[in-house]
Amino acid sequence: MIFRLLDDDYAFPSADLAEPDGLLAIGGDLSPMRLLNAYANGIFPWYNEDEPILWWSLDPRLIIRPGEMKVSKSLRHTLRSNKFEARIDTAFRSVMQHCAATPREGQDGTWITNDILEAYCRLHELGFAHSFETWQDGELVGGLYGIAIGKAFFGESMFHTVSDASKVAFWHLHQFLLRHDFKLIDCQQETPHLKSLGAYAIPRHDFLEELETLVVESSLVGDWKI
Repeated sequence: MIFRLLDDDYAFPSADLAEPDGLLAIGGDLSPMRLLNAYANGIFPWYNEDEPILWWSLDPRLIIRPGEMKVSKSLRHTLRSNKFEARIDTAFRSVMQHCAATPREGQDGTWITNDILEAYCRLHELGFAHSFETWQDGELVGGLYGIAIGKAFFGESMFHTVSDASKVAFWHLHQFLLRHDFKLIDCQQETPHLKSLGAYAIPRHDFLEELETLVVESSLVGDWKI
């Protein structure tokens, strides 16, 4: 069944109760407390501009573990070439805006509405949302953003305007998470791009069970540095 959230209650029903397509709940708001609680319980918002807020928990769930990223020969060559500059948390809003403007196969428009943009920028200001950016000649040409809670990173979206730029951003995310002992990157749903980087699907129940232990670890809050 689909649950209706109360405005004054930030609790979520168990993600195991989601519909077969992953839809769990409707309503609520995008306040920092509700968003952080959602992610900590394996739930995320995803809806169109003309819809109420919809909350999802997909089964299976696409993940990649720090230490398991696949790096192709061409990406290794790109990384060695130093053609790109990597930065973290210097252009969070711009990364989100680029992600929103990137056409997606099978999607008409973007789910990154203005409300979503402002809500995640607020999480960035609070030190929970982060952007990994690829720059070339002073121009932002690729990047990704996501939420960090405990030892889990919840990837949201990525973009590139130059070949390999998003893969370079993902590589720097991967290296950063390795250095700081993160255990899991949530990639949400399957795409060929993410699978080429080493992501794979696991049952939602297993994901939720692991997540329960990771999100209670101490969070690395604040601006991250390369």
